[in-house]
Amino acid sequence: MRDPFKNPFPASDVARHSIWEMLVHRDIDAFLAADWSMVEHDFVEEGFIGIDGGKKVSPDDWRLAFPTLTAYRDEWLRQAKEFAKESFAEDTRTAIFTTTTLEDIEISGDMALVRKKFNGGIAKADGTRDVMQWQTLYYCRLHDGRWKISGFTGYLPNPMG
Repeated sequence: MRDPFKNPFPASDVARHSIWEMLVHRDIDAFLAADWSMVEHDFVEEGFIGIDGGKKVSPDDWRLAFPTLTAYRDEWLRQAKEFAKESFAEDTRTAIFTTTTLEDIEISGDMALVRKKFNGGIAKADGTRDVMQWQTLYYCRLHDGRWKISGFTGYLPNPMG
């Protein structure tokens, strides 16, 4: 069984190891703390673009929800603050790590296509379940000496089709 907290990429695979740390470990911890400052340096602001797939299979239904990093930051913070108000019946950090899979990173030169998937959920205090069932394609690039996010197509169905 995989350890959800363990980076599946060895430290010797510097690119993939650092991308996983950025998109799983740091992202989850920052989201749970509702603290954008923990991840703000993980993005390339110039030319950033975020597409919201709305958990719809057809690209005709996707929308350019985040034409700037500022637009994405504002929505990320809104979601993090709303999440923090919820009451859960289990440890949220463990549940999110267990739900998250990031094992496929395609690198070509200074660009990377990263596939991050969520498959599961978190038990809420009221007996319901917060379902986490989507995937995101991140576009990363080596920028100023480290891997950063330059955009994404997210909130896609998992599985597609």
